Amino acid sequence: MAVGTMLAGALMSVVLPAGRPAAAPAADDPVPTHEGMPDDGFADEHEGEQDDTVGPGSPSATGAPAAPAAPVPGRPGDFKLVAGSDLGGLVGKLDAALPKQGLTELLEQANRTPAGCGDPDIYGPDLSPADRTCWKSDDATSTEWIPQAITGVSDAQEDEDWGTSNAEPLAVGSYDADNPGRSDNSSGRDNCVKESASDACNEKGVRVTFFNQATKKYRHVLLVWPYLNSYDHISFDALHAREGRCPAPTACKAQNGIHAGGMVWYGNHLYVADTANGMRVFDLREIMDLNPDNDSATEDKMQDGLPSDLGDKKRIGRQSNVWYAYGYRYVMPQVATLKFTTAVNGGDTGENQCYKSGRPKASYVSLDRTGTDHMVLGEYCNTNNGGDSNGRVATYPMTALTAAVEGASGTVAEADAAYGLPTGGSLGAEQLWHKIQGAMRYEGKWYFHRSNAYDNGRLLQATVDGSRLTGNAKVLESSFGPEDLYLAHGRGDGFAPRLWSLSEHAQSDDCGVCRREVYSYPMSDVVSGFGS
Repeated sequence: MAVGTMLAGALMSVVLPAGRPAAAPAADDPVPTHEGMPDDGFADEHEGEQDDTVGPGSPSATGAPAAPAAPVPGRPGDFKLVAGSDLGGLVGKLDAALPKQGLTELLEQANRTPAGCGDPDIYGPDLSPADRTCWKSDDATSTEWIPQAITGVSDAQEDEDWGTSNAEPLAVGSYDADNPGRSDNSSGRDNCVKESASDACNEKGVRVTFFNQATKKYRHVLLVWPYLNSYDHISFDALHAREGRCPAPTACKAQNGIHAGGMVWYGNHLYVADTANGMRVFDLREIMDLNPDNDSATEDKMQDGLPSDLGDKKRIGRQSNVWYAYGYRYVMPQVATLKFTTAVNGGDTGENQCYKSGRPKASYVSLDRTGTDHMVLGEYCNTNNGGDSNGRVATYPMTALTAAVEGASGTVAEADAAYGLPTGGSLGAEQLWHKIQGAMRYEGKWYFHRSNAYDNGRLLQATVDGSRLTGNAKVLESSFGPEDLYLAHGRGDGFAPRLWSLSEHAQSDDCGVCRREVYSYPMSDVVSGFGS
């Protein structure tokens, strides 16, 4: 689906409706305790998802762990996705309550200026980056927000133009990894709003950062889940795993966030990987703006007549007739859910183990535009900790995913191909083909980003041989902390194709050379590096 420039400009340059009267404030709202919220039915995932250091994580003294003798069967049926409950009504209520901002205007008002990048010490000797973008200092060193996923306008539109903007936007997803002082029990959940609590205490879920490549600035948008509170008023919360009423105060665990290890921006929709469940889908026409006058020092009235408060970074949603968003100006509500239908394998997955049958993990996603548009989805696995598979990947026609997102609840999207990852090869004392953080397909070849804890990762290549993937013996050394993959194909902007990725690790005692960067390699260098 290629969305034309004029259409995108019309859809995305959203302005506040003229002349809409402000509604009278409704009855006062309670401060939510996360009890009594609608149960979204999402399964939980462990907090160490896609982390090379979870569990024993090291090979035995006798050498690398044994890989499967042959790639596991692909089993496309295991990857079936079904559309979840309709969220349109809830999003419509938010739309009526809060003003919106188009992505073009958001990019023009991008407020964060990256620091200059330092010496390219994080890169291996086999590939030189063509583009390097770094973060502002607090984002570069944050222990709360960890970047994982990347997509961009080349995924969104074949002509690579978004409205009237020349921003060539990139979108990077980060997850909330650190919640100091947060309580598991409902009786202590107000600890995150105490004066002494850290602003990082709450589980904020996932944020997406939009980079304006023309101005070199960027802006954060918080992803949220819409719901009706106990007064039947529309509100929103951060992305968590299972919500719902606690069976007993002492049994009420605080919800984990999601890892968001991969994203694809396609047309107006942003598909975000939810490891344990499938994908959550967002609509870029529904970016809500809690500070439309662009002046955080003045109080803005929302369309429902209620004020917003960006100064309070400890509250979210509608509370006591005030709108909060953990201090973020922009929020984007979830509009759809695509959930796996296959039953979970009975094996342990607490330390990133994977299995050759049963529900897959949605660890990373990417878009292949080199033929009929397809999404690639795959698993991160650590075979050092057990399991009987080093990972599986599958492809979906984008027409099927779009139909599921735009269709009724229960609409099914089938994978049209699936493969087990190749076997063979080693990296030091470990087998090579596991710990995959990102994958993409380009002109019939498959490319994988393999992480390596606090050391240089590897870029791998494979080809389809019958019903299996066969790995190229050639391996290219990549950056420290390599993550998701995104291809800027260059069809619209006249540039040669570039393979984008990002590094997750901040400089620390564990990795003195690590730096967080967003970068690209010329795709011609990648292809020639593998000898084809």
